[in-house]
Amino acid sequence: MSYQDVYNGWKNDPEAFWMQAADAIDWDTPPSQALFDKGDHMYEWFSDAKVNTCWNAVDRHVEAGRGEQTAIIHDSPITHSKREISYVELRNRVASLAGALRAKGVEKGDRVIIYMPMIPEALEAMLACARLGAIHSVVFGGFASNELAVRIDDAKPKAIIAASCGLEPGRVVHYKPLLDGAIDLATHKPDFCVIFQREQEVAQLIEGRDFNWHGFQYGVEPAECVPVEGNHPAYILYTSGTTGQPKGVVRHTAGHLVALNWTMKNVFNVDPGDVFWAASDVGWVVGHSYITYAPLIHGNTTIVFEGKPVGTPDAGTFWRVISEHQVKTFFTAPTAFRAVKREDPQGEFVKKYDMSCMEQVFLAGERADPDTIIWAQDQLQKPIIDHWWQTELGYPAICNPVGIELLPVKLGSPSLPMPGYDMKVLDEGGNELPPGELGAIVSKLPLPPGTLPTLWNAEDRFKKSYLTNFPGYYETGDAGMIDEDGYVYIMARTDDVINVAGHRLSTGGMEEVLAGHPDVAECAVIGVADQLKGQMPVGFLCLNAGADRDHGEVVKEVVKLVREKIGPVAAFKLAVVVDRLPKTRSGKILRGTMVSIADGTEWKMPATIDDPVILDEITVALQSIGYATS
Repeated sequence: MSYQDVYNGWKNDPEAFWMQAADAIDWDTPPSQALFDKGDHMYEWFSDAKVNTCWNAVDRHVEAGRGEQTAIIHDSPITHSKREISYVELRNRVASLAGALRAKGVEKGDRVIIYMPMIPEALEAMLACARLGAIHSVVFGGFASNELAVRIDDAKPKAIIAASCGLEPGRVVHYKPLLDGAIDLATHKPDFCVIFQREQEVAQLIEGRDFNWHGFQYGVEPAECVPVEGNHPAYILYTSGTTGQPKGVVRHTAGHLVALNWTMKNVFNVDPGDVFWAASDVGWVVGHSYITYAPLIHGNTTIVFEGKPVGTPDAGTFWRVISEHQVKTFFTAPTAFRAVKREDPQGEFVKKYDMSCMEQVFLAGERADPDTIIWAQDQLQKPIIDHWWQTELGYPAICNPVGIELLPVKLGSPSLPMPGYDMKVLDEGGNELPPGELGAIVSKLPLPPGTLPTLWNAEDRFKKSYLTNFPGYYETGDAGMIDEDGYVYIMARTDDVINVAGHRLSTGGMEEVLAGHPDVAECAVIGVADQLKGQMPVGFLCLNAGADRDHGEVVKEVVKLVREKIGPVAAFKLAVVVDRLPKTRSGKILRGTMVSIADGTEWKMPATIDDPVILDEITVALQSIGYATS
């Protein structure tokens, strides 16, 4: 079957396509139909089925005689430790934890917040909730008390499961004081907390409220899997909202199982038993979908990695893990590869490891600039697949589906829409634009199974955020174009398209040019307010290790490059060299905050920022070129 055959098969009969994909799931009560139209552009999938996610991710593999297969490999260069957990061991641990939660009153529909680092216990906590039909909400470990409090008040959890600490290179992140602070700030109080004590830091427990992970499970009857309705929420995952109030993305159980399982072979090209590694964090959507759920549902071995692309201990850590654990498919963010490339531009570390086991690499999380893809292709000699999706969608929407067919790669494009997605590019009036023109990227409703059906307790906000601007379509919030072959190009967030003297220009297109300069390791372009032209682009450049040339020369060269590649219309004249760019912990560049600093408008410290000190450095850099003065 070619990609086109599969895509046409979906388009001709979407419900039959997804019903067939549903055959791979173990149902307590199979669905009678795929799609349920609730009216007013609201849809649900497999609503009348009964099913349990934990059964599908754990128990069924044990029942099928594969209990001895490794389910989870934990590799922590920070603690210099590695361990493996088999499917049978995982089942026993999850059943025990679920039994202990049930004994304390957690049942189907209750919410549980999970606040943990990259340890297998984080996955066990998620699966224990799924086993009971409780709705988990994972909050990135180490999030500030205030942000955690906002999520406690929105989700109203019966319990919170946390660890005593997280570990970063050279420092311990004290989770328990952050958790205590959040509970103090929150109006809603959980009934109890379960704390996994790590040997690097043993936290002080509050009598009557806090329970030790191990002691709490002692002598408790293990829990069986509780079947839930197909439209029962599996989890809530908060994504940053423009108002500062986070949006609770909801994931329904049945569609989540069907869609994630389908992607493992068709998109990521792994078979049950293969080792799959997504180098992300359980606090993000990639961690939910591709560290925890999809690999386990599909019967793969998943890797939980506690480390960084560089510095734990060096720029070869990715290659060591791949080689040592025989990873077949590797998934990371372009920003991680840029960090590795900056430290090791010639790929000296790549040569130290045998990575013949690896068949493909997937990049997602932000735009994969062609320069990074070419570098990775040259070093690894494997297909490097850029793909695009969002927290809201839960799995790849635009991709090169290696498991079906490796399509020709076009640099700068994550390739073609997957089954379930009918992508269009619209202008502000909602008219479809011809190939090659920049506009808003939308997908025709209904969205496929496993995507967000609504926001937690905020249906009006859901409609306003995603459905109102372009009736009949889901608005992605991204801008881009579709070429004559149907390849989609995601150029920027809609608000990163800048208007220079009436010309709509993509900052992503300019970044692509800057990244092509041999001395530039990483870059960002923002649009700053300009009285004459409306907006003007400003570039920020991080240089490769060992690039010790005069910064003024590099700036002159990149300005010339943009003029040559995009043209004078871009009015690109200003760039500044900085040591690093401000990012979220998941690696996204905080362009919006940089714009606010440059324009001298009010801004709020982003909750997800990796290191707030960087914003001071950015301010100084902007002042050096005449911005950020107010």
